[in-house]
Amino acid sequence: MKTLNIDLGDRSYPIHIGSGLLGQDLIERHLRGPQVMVVTNEVVAPLYLDQVMEGLGAEQKSSLILPDGEQHKNLATVEQIFDALLRHRFGRTATLVALGGGVVGDIVGFAAACYQRGIPFIQIPTTLLAQVDSSVGGKTGVNHPLGKNMIGAFYQPQAVIADIDVLNSLPERELKAGIAEVIKYGLIRDESFFRWLEEHIESLLDRRSDELVSAIETSCRNKAEVVARDERESGLRAILNFGHTFAHAIETGMGYGCYLHGEAVAIGMCQAADLSRRLGLLNPAEAERVVALIERSSLPIIPPEALDTERFLALMAVDKKNVDGALRVILLETIGRATLPRTVPLETLRATLDEYGRESA
Repeated sequence: MKTLNIDLGDRSYPIHIGSGLLGQDLIERHLRGPQVMVVTNEVVAPLYLDQVMEGLGAEQKSSLILPDGEQHKNLATVEQIFDALLRHRFGRTATLVALGGGVVGDIVGFAAACYQRGIPFIQIPTTLLAQVDSSVGGKTGVNHPLGKNMIGAFYQPQAVIADIDVLNSLPERELKAGIAEVIKYGLIRDESFFRWLEEHIESLLDRRSDELVSAIETSCRNKAEVVARDERESGLRAILNFGHTFAHAIETGMGYGCYLHGEAVAIGMCQAADLSRRLGLLNPAEAERVVALIERSSLPIIPPEALDTERFLALMAVDKKNVDGALRVILLETIGRATLPRTVPLETLRATLDEYGRESA
């Protein structure tokens, strides 16, 4: 087992990465009291819920199974968690355990932040995307019909337990979606990691354990360093959203669940690289490397035809990085170095939305 630490003073916590972690007593180590509720979904529950529940020695333990899918990441689902906590008379020392992918982690974290003004929670991410991204850093929240992740809170977990064995049951499409976020770390701040990915991408797709542990550890280390310097996204942390302004527009515009988050991010990173090239930041050869690696990962690189430029712009206007109505985008100066969000010329953004990928679609 490898352990990294998110250094946030009294809100610091460990990220445990390795094989067979669900069979250990890691959850018990991070409980704050005798009450614990494991929240999962209908896909993950048959695979891992019994194993997690059997390993808990808490005096009062219960579980809640939510419906699966991004379309259920909303306030109505959060209320189901509140209802269960209140029915069981769980108090401020109760611990919530998020057993699932990014949707479960975001919902449970937000419920933990709100219930009785904050109770402890533990992340047990069961997808690659959640292990390298959404479970780390304390961003929690739900979607609104008009925008993704527009309702939420910064709230840190007690621990993140990333067992790579659970990735063996992960559908191929979900694995590839997680690789998109892995690639992102190489693009925004770790050029040597990007080169490593160019050499080892097939090994990750084949789920080789050594390469998976290495990729997860490096991704988490990159995110941990950024979050430690900017917990609440007042500056540097915004680079973690590279490609996401485009991606969130795709997810909202096409309907939550049509594209997996990582699939939308893959397209969004290609569009952001194209925009960076048009603005004279990223040289054409590097822009081609970005697209080539994403394409080798069997991820989509072309935006959906159903979203025309005007619809894209309208959806991108509903983004948390925008300031006073001005649309801002994270760009690449080179592979391994991203810019902070910046306002871009509308005509150049339109050129990317009009032309990128459309001619070959």
